[in-house]
Amino acid sequence: MAENPSPSAPLTVVRLARYTTADQGEILGVGDDPFGVAWTGLTWLPKEHHFGIRHDGRLVAHAGLLRLPVSIGCTGTEVVGVGGVAVAPGMQGRGLARLVVAAALEHARTMGPRHALLFCRPALVSLYQRLGWHALDEEVLVEQPGDRLTAMPLRTMVTPLHGDVRWPPGPVRLFSLPM
Repeated sequence: MAENPSPSAPLTVVRLARYTTADQGEILGVGDDPFGVAWTGLTWLPKEHHFGIRHDGRLVAHAGLLRLPVSIGCTGTEVVGVGGVAVAPGMQGRGLARLVVAAALEHARTMGPRHALLFCRPALVSLYQRLGWHALDEEVLVEQPGDRLTAMPLRTMVTPLHGDVRWPPGPVRLFSLPM
């Protein structure tokens, strides 16, 4: 993609070598609670794989991935956690979340796990449902500093990464901080 695309140039997703706090600020602006989840009091993991969209030389969208251990019922497995999904306020409503999440999931399919998992605010559930994600009814436990386990207060959503796999029934525990 050209560094300074014209307004009519198609927006494409690129793999980012890194994603910093400054990059996040470029998308969401600088603030104490850019994702609106500070009320949860949770500590979050940084992502390892990053995808973004640039427009006029500015980063305007991002999605990150991280492979994580979980248990579902009595079975241990792994998921690809999706997080840090952000679209600049002035660019929302143009399908950028769909583009950047789709590119991230395409990469997630190469990582091995059968499902992707994310946590979202209630206001975003319908967006992710339109993108093919399904809300879990089960409580999800996540680790926090000090060997604490806590119930995830945000909505947990999953999507299959391979074929027609189904999310198994049972309680869910993430064996790490949330992403």
